[in-house]
Amino acid sequence: MTVLKTSMRNFFAHKGRMALSAVAVLLSVAFVCGTLVFTDTMNTTFDKLFAATSSDVTVSAKGASDTGETTSGNGKPPVMPASVLGEVREARGVKAAEGSVFSSAVTVVDADKDNLSPSSGAPTIVGSWNANEARTMEITSGTAPKGSGQVMVDADTADKHHLRLGDEIGVISAVGTHTARISGIATFTVTNPGAAIFYLDTRTAQQALVGEPDVYTNVNVTAASGVSDAQLKKNVLARLGTDYKVQTAKETADANRADVGEFMNVMKYAMLGFAGIAFLVGIFLIINTFSMLVAQRTREIGLMRAIGSSRRQVNRSVLAEALLLGVVGSVLGVGAGVGLAIGLMKLMGMTGMNLSTDDLTVAWTTPVIGMVLGVVVTVLAAYLPARRAGRVSPMAALRDAGAPADARAGAVRAVLGLLLTAGGGYGLYAATAADQAGEGSMWLGLGVVLSLIGFVVIGPLLASGVVRVLGAVLLRAFGPVGRMAERNALRNPRRTGATGAALMIGLALVACLSVVGSSMVASATDQLDKSVGTDFIIQNDRGRPITAQAVQAVKSTPGLERVTEYKVLDADLKTPDGKTSRKETINAADPTYAIDLRTETVAGDLADAYRPGSMSVFEGFAEEHGIKLGSKIDVAFRDGTTGTLTVRAITSDDVVIDKGAMYASIATVARYVPADRMPLDQLVFATAKDGQQDTAYKALKSALHDYPQYTVRDQTDYKQALKDQIGQLLNLIYGLLALAIVVAVLGVVNTLALSVVERTREIGLMRAIGLSRRQLRRMIRMESVVIALFGALLGLGLGMGWGATAQQLLALEGFAVLEIPWPTITGVFIGSAFVGLFAALIPAFRAGRMNVLNAIATD
Repeated sequence: MTVLKTSMRNFFAHKGRMALSAVAVLLSVAFVCGTLVFTDTMNTTFDKLFAATSSDVTVSAKGASDTGETTSGNGKPPVMPASVLGEVREARGVKAAEGSVFSSAVTVVDADKDNLSPSSGAPTIVGSWNANEARTMEITSGTAPKGSGQVMVDADTADKHHLRLGDEIGVISAVGTHTARISGIATFTVTNPGAAIFYLDTRTAQQALVGEPDVYTNVNVTAASGVSDAQLKKNVLARLGTDYKVQTAKETADANRADVGEFMNVMKYAMLGFAGIAFLVGIFLIINTFSMLVAQRTREIGLMRAIGSSRRQVNRSVLAEALLLGVVGSVLGVGAGVGLAIGLMKLMGMTGMNLSTDDLTVAWTTPVIGMVLGVVVTVLAAYLPARRAGRVSPMAALRDAGAPADARAGAVRAVLGLLLTAGGGYGLYAATAADQAGEGSMWLGLGVVLSLIGFVVIGPLLASGVVRVLGAVLLRAFGPVGRMAERNALRNPRRTGATGAALMIGLALVACLSVVGSSMVASATDQLDKSVGTDFIIQNDRGRPITAQAVQAVKSTPGLERVTEYKVLDADLKTPDGKTSRKETINAADPTYAIDLRTETVAGDLADAYRPGSMSVFEGFAEEHGIKLGSKIDVAFRDGTTGTLTVRAITSDDVVIDKGAMYASIATVARYVPADRMPLDQLVFATAKDGQQDTAYKALKSALHDYPQYTVRDQTDYKQALKDQIGQLLNLIYGLLALAIVVAVLGVVNTLALSVVERTREIGLMRAIGLSRRQLRRMIRMESVVIALFGALLGLGLGMGWGATAQQLLALEGFAVLEIPWPTITGVFIGSAFVGLFAALIPAFRAGRMNVLNAIATD
């Protein structure tokens, strides 16, 4: 009880000094709890939606997806004959059955050809209005669609795009473009997570989405009273046999949930990973806080030891303070996490994904996880300072505050740090020497972990040297004030090293990812310059196929020298070694593709692969199956018959574009795949006549004006699109890493604040002998800048090393160009100086306000 009382007294006596450490715990716990609450809420939203939209039993075509995405290359959803509906209605236990048609492989535009698809990436779904849809949608304006000239839209989409009754919209599918006017607006009775929904009548949906009458994508079945879903499924299967996919409401909901769950898990664990980084940075802040508090209370602890306190009691006293800090920070963090989740939901709402706070889900495990993590991490971080406090002897009461450093411990730490750093360096070297990316990745991970720990352990030794260099370059120009700032930073290298290490971690990751991202863009750009011999690339940015009408529009464009079609087909390959490789991809293109993409070969000429009855394979596949030029491969096309093709070329694996592709001509593939089952083009390439590139570019865009789902890019556009995609991903990662950097900044603030308290008497004496308030504040600011730049140098140097090593592994995948983004690196380094200045504002202000006489009298 005495230990607890002492801990409570010390905690509240130093509550100001504990505040920033509590904020670090709060932020880290808030990010973990916010992530868990946000993802649980999204899961609840989707669970309610899937449960509400699933009929008792759903019948669909064999192999159909649950989301309505086409599973074949023709751009149409798999369908069943209308006769299935009659068969289902005859099954025992069926109360009602209704056929429907829907697809998400569509684009919907307004009268100005502007895309009405959600910007959040959520699907656009066009389907037939039926009783099952009426369970989750309420018509709030107008009427349901009747006839080919009418369409109904969901209220969220109508509000976002300012659509009104009578407005004209176009539904673009693989069949063509269907134009209709809005007859009604329907509102979701459950939360809409962001999809855009459009309804046609059943007959119109059949023609507009599939191009055939009397077919359905789904049959929605309602069970009679007293019949379970499982029993109804058995009855329907007994009637239909196994030619169709039959699912209960639970199975349909589970399948949909699994599709969403993959994305949700990736997002959840990625965000938790960044929260873990913030916790790691927070550990340094807490260690620093308690180390400095122990040092400042050396005389107090010595007196406690002198009057009978045991080492164990002193140790427990410090740990109890850490426990209080962890509990307070964690409790506040759990509450802040719920607020963060609500903020994320509002942010997602701005992007089009509507999440209702009515579905806010706080599982009992969330606060438990947050509390346990916050408390355990805080207590573990305080363990070493607590042990140091327990070793304070009673004689320390006779000395000035601040026990001398343990030289032996410092030497051991330096040796251990050097060994860890050397081990990390070897791991990075082994990664660069690896022949396979998988093996190299393991060495890279080991090298990153060991080098990071090594730099943290060796931080005090590095601080002594690096700070002197920074001081000579930056601080000597400020005269005595600059030299005092340098000496203050060098006074306690362990403290400076730990403070710099907190900032180092976040900046190391920023530098590493910047190098990797820049190298990927530079490599892809280099490959485009070397390999791509066409002027324009036409594609759908969501990976949808290009309709025959759009291809014809491209071919009719004036000023083009050639147009190359490019299709993707699935096939099983039986190789000369007797093995069968299933679900391989054959890239079928016109022979001019050999000119449009100058792919390097290790054997043969790629142009020969487009000869009748010929194909190419990639280098790794050839080595695995013993394939040489002239080898015969039996190719069983999924949508056609089996043919025997001769290998005429073997392409290099040292490429970025179309890596691992197997080529054949469209004419060759057409011998084995019927015309009605031939997939649509995945890409179309166009090359302008000499000197007509600009004119042809404009003409192509004009020709595809009625096909807004497709994008025309020249090589400059394509390079910029690659850069933008990687840039958006990096910006997202930088945003998440900002949490760790904020915690690191708090660490700098806390270190300076405690350092000012520790040096109160010293500051008073300096003021007494003539140091002005302005000079004092400048000294503290420069000390902060040096510490921040020390952490930045370590972090950026380490991160560039990691990034360069990762690029060597990417080179095995064809990304051969190493690009150091010097503007980013320089900007981050300069920004670190401003971070140091910002962190010093409050400590410098407080130091400047000290009363000189009171400061001198401080014991």
